[in-house]
Amino acid sequence: MHIKFLPLVLAIFCTSFMVSQNMDSFGTLTPQEESFTAFAGDATANAVVLYEKGDNYFEVIGNRIWLIKEYHGKIKILDETGFEEGTISIPYYKGENSSERVKDINALTHNGKVKTGLRAEEIFTNNINERWSEIKFTFPNIKKGSVLEYRYKIISPFIYHLNGWSFQANIPKVYSEFNAKIPGNYIYNRSMIGQLQLDINDAEVKKECFHIDGFVKSADCEILKYAMKDIPAFKEEDYMLASSNYISRIDFELSEYRKLDGTTDKYTKSWKDVDSEFRSDKDIGRQLTKKGYFEKNVPEALLIEGDALTRAKNIYKFVQDHYTWNGNYGIYQDIRVKEAFDRKTGNIGEINISLINLLNAADIPAQLMLTSTRNHGLPKRSHPVMSDFNYIVARTVIEGKEYFLDASDKFYPFGMLPYRTLNYYGRVMDFKQDSYWQDITIDEHSKYMVRAQVSFDPDEKKATGIFEEVNIGYDAVFRRNLIDERSEERYLEDIEKRMAGDFGITSYELLEDRSDERMLSERFNFELENLFVSDVVYFDPFLVKFFEKDPFLSEKREFPIDFAYNRNYTYNLSLVLPEGYRPENLPENRTIALPDQMGLLKFTAVRSGNTIMMHYNLVLNRSHFSAEWYPALKEIFKQAIDVQNNSLIVLKRSKT
Repeated sequence: MHIKFLPLVLAIFCTSFMVSQNMDSFGTLTPQEESFTAFAGDATANAVVLYEKGDNYFEVIGNRIWLIKEYHGKIKILDETGFEEGTISIPYYKGENSSERVKDINALTHNGKVKTGLRAEEIFTNNINERWSEIKFTFPNIKKGSVLEYRYKIISPFIYHLNGWSFQANIPKVYSEFNAKIPGNYIYNRSMIGQLQLDINDAEVKKECFHIDGFVKSADCEILKYAMKDIPAFKEEDYMLASSNYISRIDFELSEYRKLDGTTDKYTKSWKDVDSEFRSDKDIGRQLTKKGYFEKNVPEALLIEGDALTRAKNIYKFVQDHYTWNGNYGIYQDIRVKEAFDRKTGNIGEINISLINLLNAADIPAQLMLTSTRNHGLPKRSHPVMSDFNYIVARTVIEGKEYFLDASDKFYPFGMLPYRTLNYYGRVMDFKQDSYWQDITIDEHSKYMVRAQVSFDPDEKKATGIFEEVNIGYDAVFRRNLIDERSEERYLEDIEKRMAGDFGITSYELLEDRSDERMLSERFNFELENLFVSDVVYFDPFLVKFFEKDPFLSEKREFPIDFAYNRNYTYNLSLVLPEGYRPENLPENRTIALPDQMGLLKFTAVRSGNTIMMHYNLVLNRSHFSAEWYPALKEIFKQAIDVQNNSLIVLKRSKT
C-alpha cells in the first residue's frame, strides 16, 4: 500500500536544539548536544539521534562508475536501557561477481571532555546470508549521558542501490538529513512513505557536474536535500501490518539508465513487460508447464474422479500430504517442481506451482498469484516492484466461487490461506491474458468458545469441574499446530501453568467425533485445590482467559488496526454453589456495542437457585479498522479484559 504524504497527524515535538554547521564536524559536539537531556514529548525515550546525515553521489573510480554512500550520525544515551543503541550494524550487499565495500569507519564515545575511540580489532564482519553481510561494532565506554558518534562510507558498484532513507526509527531523532547528487542520465522513481512531512524539500539542477574521461559531454546533476526535524520514534503496535507500510521514509528505485553512448537500459518495467518475462522464466513460467509430468506421476483417479470441486479438494490434500515445506519461500529462484516432487520436500514456490500444475491437469483452470506476507509489506500498485513480492499462492474459480490455495501447511483446509499471507491483495499472473490485481477475500469466521461447569466440595477443600473448548476457523488451525508440535504431557502442563491457584487437569480428551478440518473440540476435567481455608472463598470464574494483556494501551494510534480475520470469543460458566455458602456479590453486567454491528462486548452474571450462570461474548465483525476507531476499540478491549481479570466471586459461609 502506497501511503500518500498526508498532513502531519503526530504532534511535532519542538526542541530548542538548532541545526548548525558545527554538527557536521566529526569529533566535535555543540553545546546543545552536550547538554541535551530529554526529547520533548517522549518521556520514555532511552536514547535519541541528535543528528544524522547521508550524502549519496556517483564517482568514477578506475574507469568504472561507483555509487558512494556516506553516513554521519550522533546518538545521545539518556539512560542505561539505551545502551543497546551502542551496537551498530552496517549491512552491505554482495553480488555474484562484485560486492559493496564499507570503508573509513570512525567511531567515538563522548563522555564530557573524555573521548574514547573504536579500535580496529573491535570491528567485526558477519555473513547474514548469501547476498548480505554486515560490519558490526559496539561503542566502547558507554555511560548514561554518552554521545555516540560514528561515520562510514559504502562504495557500491550497484547503481540501483540508491534505495532511499528512513527518517523514522525505533528512537526519536532531532534532525535527519538525506542528500543526493544524481547525474541526469540516471532516472529514479521516488516515493514518500508515511505521515510525517519534510521540513526541507529542496531540488535543483547543477550543469555539467558529472564527467567521464573519453566523453566530450558532461552530464547535468540533480541536487537533492530532504530533511526532517523533531521526529517521533516509530513504535510498533499489536495488530498491525508490517512497519514498512507506515514508517516515514523516502524510497528510490532505478527506472532507467541513459548511457553516454546514447543507449538506454530500462529497470522499471510495465506489467506487460513483466508478464512477458514471467512466461519464459525458468523459475516461474516454465515450471507452470509441467502438467504432463504430473499426469504421469500421480494416480489417474486423482485427476478424473468426481466433480471439479471434489477433484480440486483431493488434489489439494494430495499435495499437502506429499510435500514437506522446507521453510523457504523461493519465488524467484530455485524452483524445480520435478526435483521437489521426487524428494517430497520443497519451498513455497515449488509446492504451490506443483498444485497449480495438478489443478490444470485435472481441467481446473488455476493461476499463480504473487503476494507479499504480512511482515514483508504491501506491494506498490503504481508500477511493478518485484522485490515487493515474496510469496506465491494458487487462485482458481470453481462453479463461480473463487478460491485461494496454499498447500504448504497440512492443517489448513481447502480455501483457507495461512495467516502469514492475509495481506489484502496480490497480482494474478494470467499468462493467457494480462496479469491483474486481485483482492484477497476471507470468508472464515473464527471462534474460540469455552463452556465450563464447576462444583465445590468444602470437605475436600476443592472445586472440581469440566470445561470444553471449541476452536473454529483460524483458531482451530493454530490449536492443531500447537498440539502437533508438543507431546500431550507438555501441552497439558502449559495449560495448567496459565491457570490461577492449585489447578490440575485430571483427564483430557480431543473430541474427534465433534471435530473436523475447520473445528477442534477438546474436553478437560480438572481440580482446583486449597480453596476452603477460611469461611470466605475467593473464586476466579474465568478458568480460561482469552487475553494475557491489553493490546491497546497507547493513548493514541496513528495506524490502522488489523486483526487479519473476524474474531469471536465466548465463555459460558455454570457454577453450583456449595451447601452452606452464599455469594457476597456478583460481577457487574456490561454491554458495549460498536456502530454498524462492527463489534460487541456482552457480559452477564445471574443467580438462579444454587447456581450462578455467567455469559461472556466479545465479537469483532471486522478484520480491519481505520485509526479513527482506535478510541472505541481501546475502550471495548479495556472493558473486555477488565471483566476477564476482575470478576472475582466471593462466597461466604452462612452462620447457623
